[in-house]
Amino acid sequence: MKLYIKQHVFTFGDKFSIYDESGNERYYVEGEVFTFGKKLHLYSLEGRELAYIEQKLFSFLPKYHIYINGNEIAEVVKEFAFFHNEYSVNGLGWRVDGNFLDHDYTVESEGRLIASVAKEWFTWGDAYEISIIDGIDPIPALAVVLVIDACIEAENNN
Repeated sequence: MKLYIKQHVFTFGDKFSIYDESGNERYYVEGEVFTFGKKLHLYSLEGRELAYIEQKLFSFLPKYHIYINGNEIAEVVKEFAFFHNEYSVNGLGWRVDGNFLDHDYTVESEGRLIASVAKEWFTWGDAYEISIIDGIDPIPALAVVLVIDACIEAENNN
């Protein structure tokens, strides 16, 4: 399954849609504006919350918690590394590795590909193609990609 995130260029706070290969809107994401730490909600088109992401404050390295149906399913932790970035997805057993500044990375579990992300060039605003392997639930995979995007955004703003 291929999904596309097009981040809107002129928005206050985080708000963007996720599209399928045909250009149809499948999901949308809204961030809370006046909060401490990043908080994102992934919604169905009907407005049902599919995932909630919350940044853990006051940690040495960035940490985010992912909740589905009110239950924490994963904690995404940026690992300490000197020359590259790497993330662990505790609770799901996933690792995320690649070139994050160019939005070109993979999500893997024990050497098995879960999803890959590649930046779409020459678009108005940032656009990313997310390829999720058949049989993988897209909601946790999307939530992990949203966390990585939040980490990249935080790095770029510092």
